[in-house]
Amino acid sequence: MKGRYGDLDYSRLTVLSFSLGLGMFLAGELGEVGLRTAGMSVPAWEHRLFLALAGVGILIAFLSPFVFGIALPLTE
Repeated sequence: MKGRYGDLDYSRLTVLSFSLGLGMFLAGELGEVGLRTAGMSVPAWEHRLFLALAGVGILIAFLSPFVFGIALPLTE
């Protein structure tokens, strides 16, 4: 009998989650650069939001290969 977790495509999950993290990082950085380039005056929480988006994106991009590429396939 095949387990319910046996049909996961770990390589696809790794690539998708890394791409998600990279996209979040780029969105945070480009948003911050766009605000500075446009010279817009925005509240401080919006700057923190872009910083948090970039930080979480970096974490996801670095951790996803270890989680989906190494740890989860070993648990099967």
